[in-house]
Amino acid sequence: MQTRTHIVIGLAIALYFLPYINHKVLFLPIVLLASLLPDIDSSYSYLGSKPYFRPLQFFASHRGFIHSYTLCIFLLFILIYFYPPLGLPFFLGYSFHLFADSFTIEGIAPFWPFKANSNGIVRTGGVLDNTIFSVFAIIDIALVIFFALRLF
Repeated sequence: MQTRTHIVIGLAIALYFLPYINHKVLFLPIVLLASLLPDIDSSYSYLGSKPYFRPLQFFASHRGFIHSYTLCIFLLFILIYFYPPLGLPFFLGYSFHLFADSFTIEGIAPFWPFKANSNGIVRTGGVLDNTIFSVFAIIDIALVIFFALRLF
């Protein structure tokens, strides 16, 4: 999926959970960052195009081990050990990125190193990807309006 699609999905998830979160200042940016993080293995992605992630791309193929729940859970345990409030937003952003990519034609290997793939019919940048983006953008706007109305 496109970067913008991952962002609107991450934003919808973050906005949905935000009322129940104690560390609201950290929550939204961590969800959004984590929703982009699995694509650091691609030089065409927003984060992957940054020079400091380029060395990683020599060792990791796109949609390889970085696009797996195996790495997601491993990183989650490390975050929880050092700073527990980062755990939930990281997990939500990262795992929903993986979930969305599991519907693409390229798919993911969700439980790397096992070879089983999860893939679907969504072509990155295609009609369905753009439709998913539009639907989640509308959901984001609705959630912002809903929360704004609750404030008054």
